[in-house]
Amino acid sequence: MIITRKEVAEKIVAYLKHKITLPKLVDWAEDIMMDSAMDEKYAEEITQAVSRIGVADVKQFGLTWDDCRSMLRKLGYEVDVNVTLVA
Repeated sequence: MIITRKEVAEKIVAYLKHKITLPKLVDWAEDIMMDSAMDEKYAEEITQAVSRIGVADVKQFGLTWDDCRSMLRKLGYEVDVNVTLVA
C-alpha cells in the first residue's frame, strides 16, 4: 500500500474535526510506518508527518494545533478555519 500526502492530510483533518481520537491517529501512524511505502515524490514530508504523529501519545510531545497546521503546510495544504454559530 502506498501512502500519499492526501491520505496523511485527511487523517490529520479527521483528528482536528474530532472524527478520530488521538489514540486512533497514533495507531494509524504506527501501522503506516511499519507496513506501508510512501509516495516517493513526497516521501520526506510524509515520513516527517507520520513520524511526528506516531509519538503524539507521549506527554512530552503531544499534538498541538500548530503542529497539525505545520504538517499540513509541509504536505502542501493550507488551513482555513470556519466558525459557525450553532445556537
